Amino acid sequence: SCFLRHARSRNYVSESEVCKLESIPLDFADYHPLKPITVTESKTKKMNRKGSTSSTSSSSSSSMMDPLSSVLDGTDPLSLFAAAADPVTTAATMDSTRKKRDKDDGSAVGSDFEPWSSKRCDILARYTTTEKLSINLYMGSEKGKATTTGSAVSEKVRTRLEELDDLEEGSQKELLNLTQQDYMNRIEELNQSLKDAWSSDQKVKALKIVIQCSKLLSDTTVIQFYPSKFVLITDILDTFGKLVYERILSMCVDSRVSLPDNFSPESVNDTAKETCLNWFFKIASIRELIPRFYVEAAILKCNKFLSKMGISECLPRLTSMIRGIGDPLVAVYARAYLCRVGMEVAPQLKESLNKNFFDFLLTFKQIHGDTVQNQLVVQCVEIPLYLTLYSPAIDWILQCIAYRAPEVLLTEMMERCKKLGNNALLLNSVMSAFRAEFIATRSMDFIGMIKECDESGFPKHLLFRSLGLNLALADPPENDRLQILNEAWKVITKLKNPQDYINCAEVWVEYTCRHFTKREVNTVLADVIKHMTPDRAFEDAYPQLQSIIQKVITYIYDFSLLFSVEKFLPFLDMFQKESVRVEVCKCIMESFIKHQQESTKDPVILNALLHICKTMHDSVNALTLEDEKRMLAALINGFIKMVSFGRDFEQQLSFYVEARSMFCNLEPVLVQLIHSVNQLAMETRKVMKGNHSRKTAAFVRACVAFCFITIPSLSSIFTRLNLYLHSGQVALANQCLSQADAFFKAAVSLVPEVPKMISVDGKMRPSDAFLLEFLCNFFSTLLVVPDHPEQGVLFLVRGLLNVIQDYTWEDNSDDKVRIYTNVLHLLSAMTQEVYIYHVDKVDSNDTLYGGDSKFLAEINKLCETVIAQILDHLKTLGKEETLKRQSQLALYFFNTILAHGDLRNNKLNQLSVNLWNLAQKHGFADTKTMVKTLEYIKRRSKQPEMSHFTDLALRLPLQSRT
Repeated sequence: SCFLRHARSRNYVSESEVCKLESIPLDFADYHPLKPITVTESKTKKMNRKGSTSSTSSSSSSSMMDPLSSVLDGTDPLSLFAAAADPVTTAATMDSTRKKRDKDDGSAVGSDFEPWSSKRCDILARYTTTEKLSINLYMGSEKGKATTTGSAVSEKVRTRLEELDDLEEGSQKELLNLTQQDYMNRIEELNQSLKDAWSSDQKVKALKIVIQCSKLLSDTTVIQFYPSKFVLITDILDTFGKLVYERILSMCVDSRVSLPDNFSPESVNDTAKETCLNWFFKIASIRELIPRFYVEAAILKCNKFLSKMGISECLPRLTSMIRGIGDPLVAVYARAYLCRVGMEVAPQLKESLNKNFFDFLLTFKQIHGDTVQNQLVVQCVEIPLYLTLYSPAIDWILQCIAYRAPEVLLTEMMERCKKLGNNALLLNSVMSAFRAEFIATRSMDFIGMIKECDESGFPKHLLFRSLGLNLALADPPENDRLQILNEAWKVITKLKNPQDYINCAEVWVEYTCRHFTKREVNTVLADVIKHMTPDRAFEDAYPQLQSIIQKVITYIYDFSLLFSVEKFLPFLDMFQKESVRVEVCKCIMESFIKHQQESTKDPVILNALLHICKTMHDSVNALTLEDEKRMLAALINGFIKMVSFGRDFEQQLSFYVEARSMFCNLEPVLVQLIHSVNQLAMETRKVMKGNHSRKTAAFVRACVAFCFITIPSLSSIFTRLNLYLHSGQVALANQCLSQADAFFKAAVSLVPEVPKMISVDGKMRPSDAFLLEFLCNFFSTLLVVPDHPEQGVLFLVRGLLNVIQDYTWEDNSDDKVRIYTNVLHLLSAMTQEVYIYHVDKVDSNDTLYGGDSKFLAEINKLCETVIAQILDHLKTLGKEETLKRQSQLALYFFNTILAHGDLRNNKLNQLSVNLWNLAQKHGFADTKTMVKTLEYIKRRSKQPEMSHFTDLALRLPLQSRT
């Protein structure tokens, strides 16, 4: 009860001076461990073939001693462990690393070479069919299983030969009427069967499966599915080739020492060589050409075990074998597979790859022969569609040849293609495979060749699309740019099929944005709208239309310029499907937030972006995920933060009011608007230097009213509490005292509604800690809030204490007492003649009451009540299971008295001694903390007017835990 009557009188200025850290002059020229280290870095990274702009890499940093390394004397403890590791383990690790390197043996091919794996998915997605497919499956017999250990070698050989004959005689089952998905599932089953057979040592069965699969590549009955079939079957062949290679490689390991990366055939033991030869002999005995070719190509890499020249001798022979394949489509894919294997195992042998391509040129006229024409009539396939089936294979062959090829060779190949009739297919592949720079510099030549192509053959718009893809990556000569666009667009705009049109236009939009002004971009967008609006054709072209928008905002990121493109907003109207429309809006907003450097008040930008943000907001419904809501809110908030009307604060507030009405379903946006309006009020105060005129006073009251009516619409209770407090502080700073009181009253009345558990990042957590943090902040503000003349002394503090008293706290929680202790800090500060801080131009209670005795008596009454509550709670913690909590709270209360009480008063002094003893009574006090507290008291006793701390220190014994 004597706490506040004897609250320590504080001189905050002198205390602040005493607590300041001692300043020491620092010579900044000296080395300092936090001194920034200059690092310059640029990396050599080549992208895939298209768009490969190379840059050089170097990394340097200023050489200075690392304070952490110096402790280790240059020895890294992890390295020491590694050095002492078991040598067998080390060898095994090296072996696995070597195998991994071996697996990616195409290391001679750089990262700028686009791998087959990146084309695989595109081919599977593009070449599909709804027709029924058939497949011949190998039906394994018991004979296919590995012989028992006791059988003689000759018996084993005879059995395996019989098995191969058995295969030739047709131990297989034909599955008919399969859908495309069923077919793909069956192929996957075969792939798994191959692995299972191999792992169970049924090598002949594995070979049979591979032969069976290879035979499928001679079947072109559903011709439009052939490229996808090739991808699926060659996956199995790749698996087989890898299994055979690794099997032979494992036989080369001698005394746990494996072969080096670039081993020579001399270092391979006889057993491994014999096994390798055995595989080649088995394959040579396959009667049919196509499976024999594919299976041998699959294990081409195994020639490394037999002879240095093995691969270079095999490649020309395999190339010649392809001449025996009659169907030009089957033959071209066989050539593609040979190029693929060749680039993996011997990329340096370019001559064989070139021979492969020139062989193809010799047989090119077959494509337009009678046999093919008759086949197409039977299958009802048009020539333009048939020719597109060749593209993946020819593209790949040309890519392999053109990789790092000299310009002379590329020019020679281009000239050869020119001489052939009906060469549109080749021309397209040349543009797909050759370097973009090579194509771009000869753009007018290519346009000339495209014009000469036969209309009935390969679709001309695909040729312009391929040219456009190159020109998006490399710039043509400046003088040709407009002519190129005119020539291309003349053809594109005449396309009747909307899908063909949009596929082409999508590519050329990038060229237009890259090299021309908004006038040309506007013309192109108008043309797209004109073609895609009839019969709602845009509904089937959303991906391409999205791509166009993305390209436009990539190159035109000045939004005042972008929205002055007349057809841009009408173009957005084509996105009628809500999900796509929202994605496009998100894309535009992301670009705005990324590129808009300065705040804007441009009405064109504001109206357009408000419309876009409204579209995003209106897509939110009960099923929208929280992550999606967060993302949309973040984009809208980014826009709101970028809007500024300068000194026109009323216009700014009007914008916030309009935004509130538009975005009422997204809570984070409302929170941002409240913060923005509070900031607006504070900016007004800053402009007026705290001296509001009648007009500005009315304006800040309007800002305060905006916040007061918006906060209740929020669902998160702690968001509301913190915003009431924040907005009350803003109102107080702007001398809106009655409005500030209203905010603080609202906060006090909301505290009882705080639930026991709240959701934090999707998890339920107790709310006590959050409430304690909020109340401590609230107390700090209440110190400077002046009393209302009609409400009585400390009406807000009393109201808050009543709410805290009535709030249902958890049984095992001491937060209520911690709050009461913080209330004592507040009441102690309120008794001072001059408060520790003030709000400018607001008279706090120290000025209003001037240390009046009645005011101090009221504070003392409150203090008595609070202390009684604290001591009662300490008594209730006297049970054995709560003694530790009692000890902690007693020490917490002791520290409060030490900091805020005048210990020259005997009663207060005695209370502090009792609390000290209670903290130690049952051995739960932390000895280190108690020792440090006592040292602090002794140190304080040496300060002026603190000599009474000396006596106190003598009365505070230290007890050991025992």
